Amino acid sequence: MNRPALLAHATAVAIDGRGVLLTGGSGSGKSDLALRLIERGAILICDDCCDIVDGPDGPDIHARPSIAGQIEMRGVGILERHHVASAPLAMMLQLDRPPERMPDEDGRIALGGWSVPGFALAPFEVSAPLKVEALLRRTVDAGRYPMRLETSGYNRGVA
Repeated sequence: MNRPALLAHATAVAIDGRGVLLTGGSGSGKSDLALRLIERGAILICDDCCDIVDGPDGPDIHARPSIAGQIEMRGVGILERHHVASAPLAMMLQLDRPPERMPDEDGRIALGGWSVPGFALAPFEVSAPLKVEALLRRTVDAGRYPMRLETSGYNRGVA
């Protein structure tokens, strides 16, 4: 059954074709971290608003057409960047929660009707882009993927 898209207040990049969703409040570092990941080879999916859509193998992150290819650089303005229209959601990072020193490798975050591999991360640390890449690699190597939540209804909450 196709469910309507979930609007997420988030920024997303694709790393090796896998979508990484960066969540947090305004000023939490979503766009800043995304720009640093892009400089390391990630590709922008969307900034500020993303649609989470049920895909054939799990949730997909889709850019909203009205802002596709645009990302805000605080203090500079809106920049145009190469982007992809969508990517399968592989991992979610919460940037406005303090990270654990030794995070649970099986950490998951509920997002709509999905349980997504997820972690808290401090986005402004110099090593943050390296941590994102390491967490994604660990998640993929362990074969951890988003799983549908076993609920009778669909949670239309916003990330």
